[in-house]
Amino acid sequence: MILRFKIQSALIFPLLFLPLLLFAQKPVPELWGQRIHDEAHALQQGTIEQLEKDLKAHEDSTSNQIAVLLVQSLDGDVLEEYSIRVVEKWKLGQKGKDNGVLLLVAIDDHKMRIEVGRGLQGSLTDAVSSRIIRNELAPAFRRGDYDAGIIAGVNAIVKTIAGEYGSDGSDDSNAQNLSEGIEFTTSERILFGCFIFGILGLFTVFAILVRGIGWGLYAFLIPFYAVFPWIVVGTRIGVIVLIVYAVVVPILKLLIEKTPAGKSFKGGLGKTFQRSSSSSSSGSSWSSSSDSDSSWSSSSSDSFSGGGGSFDGGGSSGSW
Repeated sequence: MILRFKIQSALIFPLLFLPLLLFAQKPVPELWGQRIHDEAHALQQGTIEQLEKDLKAHEDSTSNQIAVLLVQSLDGDVLEEYSIRVVEKWKLGQKGKDNGVLLLVAIDDHKMRIEVGRGLQGSLTDAVSSRIIRNELAPAFRRGDYDAGIIAGVNAIVKTIAGEYGSDGSDDSNAQNLSEGIEFTTSERILFGCFIFGILGLFTVFAILVRGIGWGLYAFLIPFYAVFPWIVVGTRIGVIVLIVYAVVVPILKLLIEKTPAGKSFKGGLGKTFQRSSSSSSSGSSWSSSSDSDSSWSSSSSDSFSGGGGSFDGGGSSGSW
């Protein structure tokens, strides 16, 4: 009885902290009727005023909404996830046109992203967004000149939408992207995550069910759980996955090996596998479907406000 209580306590105690880790996300600032949000205080006031004027003129003539957000740090958050939360809250772009763009810069993290609404992805493609980050923003940021970088980046975005941004300089994109690190789109992250967690899950089941060598397999998988979940879902959730694996798998393994119920479960599972393997005509199929639909609405205001545009993860990320 005491052993069972200790096992239950060891399993439940780490889970008590999961909500705190999951919901401790970096807050998104209010829009406050501004297109340029310098939370990091990195820009001069003259730069902010000029960009506000230029972007208002661009919106008046095209209805496109472009906003800039500079934060001091992501506070451990994932760049792409935070960027999506910002555009979902700010609702950049017009509803039905989805013509919004966000330029997000995290100073201390040396990371930036151009988030592009669905309606502008035909002109402001992922590849062109990457070029703007690489050629316009990063060089100025490396010099510590955030004013010049933001001005050049915003101008390049506006020119790209108008079809006026130059086409030269794209030959070095592959080599440069390799030096800047691997970036995943949302669909690539989902596919990569399904593959990685599928492989890890299969080997984890073997580690739990197999006696003796299963403990070695459990230890062998720890580095993989420490690296790949972090790549797929970010630092915070990656740490949670590692903790859950490190704590829960040994408990499950002990329960299966030491308790009568666990031994019965393992025996029944073994018989099931044996019957399945003896059948020569067995087959399996999977089907999965996912639908996502999001819509926003916003109230009218004399100052700048989002128009209800939609985003689906299009754009590009980079660093300096």
